[in-house]
Amino acid sequence: MNAIEKSVIHDISLAPSGRQKINWAKDHMPVLGRIRERVLVEKPLAGKRVAISLHLEAKTACMAELIRDAGAEVVITGSNPLSTQDDICAALVSEGVTVFARYNPTPEEYKSHFIMTLETKPDLIIDDGADLVTILHSERPDLLEQVKGGCEETTTGIKRLLSLEKSGQLKFPMIAVNDAFSKSLFDNRYGTGQSVWDGINRTTNLVVAGKTVVVIGYGWCGKGVAMRAKGLGARVIVVEIDAIKATEAHMEGFTVLPMKEAAKQGDFFVTVTGNSKVITKDHYEVMKDGAILANAGHFDIEIDKVSLEELSIQSEVVRKDITQYHLLDGRKINLLAEGRLVNLAAGDGHPAEIMDMTFALQVLSLLYLHQSNEKIGAHVIDVPYEIDEQVSRHFLESLGIQIDELTPEQTEYLGSWEI
Repeated sequence: MNAIEKSVIHDISLAPSGRQKINWAKDHMPVLGRIRERVLVEKPLAGKRVAISLHLEAKTACMAELIRDAGAEVVITGSNPLSTQDDICAALVSEGVTVFARYNPTPEEYKSHFIMTLETKPDLIIDDGADLVTILHSERPDLLEQVKGGCEETTTGIKRLLSLEKSGQLKFPMIAVNDAFSKSLFDNRYGTGQSVWDGINRTTNLVVAGKTVVVIGYGWCGKGVAMRAKGLGARVIVVEIDAIKATEAHMEGFTVLPMKEAAKQGDFFVTVTGNSKVITKDHYEVMKDGAILANAGHFDIEIDKVSLEELSIQSEVVRKDITQYHLLDGRKINLLAEGRLVNLAAGDGHPAEIMDMTFALQVLSLLYLHQSNEKIGAHVIDVPYEIDEQVSRHFLESLGIQIDELTPEQTEYLGSWEI
């Protein structure tokens, strides 16, 4: 069967619209372009099948097609039910990529798409949130034998993988792409910072300047969200459990408060923790009328939706991607994108130039893993520094930016203990 016959998507006739989006993104992803020039000749993944679980939008499609150009058969599914773009799925299928995904599937359909992806028996995987890995190890161990390893995109996924490794149950190597410098410093900070506010602004169409924004979690993603909120003219409050990160937020000029106090002051709330129930009943009870809640963590568990529903006498969709909850005392609380990733469920995700670096890391890490999986063993490892540095170097070159190099004398000095 060809890709069209094997795939499960919404509508193949949407392919031309998806191709326009992919071509636009590809024109702004020069690092992937450099890698494509090499793999088109070498075909390093010839004869291999690669399964991908990521947000299915234009930038992801560029990476999927690059892996196909490297010789692999590519199978892809979405890592979030509201971030999948049906026209992108159609465009990929029309170019020979097998796709199991559609926008807003039922929970049962969403789970089945993961299973169908894994039942193609991939040799390598690219995961987002460790969903594929978790299903392989818990529900479908019969499919483990073929998999030689994979790469993980997110902080949440790496936490799950490290837990799996610590328990001694991880069966193949995984590369922690999220933790690479060229990912965490740029994608998590600048990408998340811009795309979260893009999602919030286009969804609410409200001014941010003069408002109070509460950022819950001050990791690299939280830093980006807080930085961009400040740039939009907001007063920013940071909520943290880590004293070092809280100190950094204070030094950056942000107010640091416990969540119970911040809940009384916020106009916008953005969760960026990777943890569950960081906004709960206690916080809803003291929030302002009209408060707006958004999540920028991987799963829709950071905002306690069950408690919000229990406190409400009515809920209604008042605008695309905004559900308004009416509380007994007359206050209204607005939840964006059902508490899912607001930058992708209610926006187009990170800018193309940012994802260019991240997906270049994914591709180069996948090629490294393909060559070295037996040597690595069943462990979670960092992206080799040479790959990390190569991606940033390619990015600078694409902008025409040059940097200095050490002279032989300087190299010798830095390698010696003598003055």
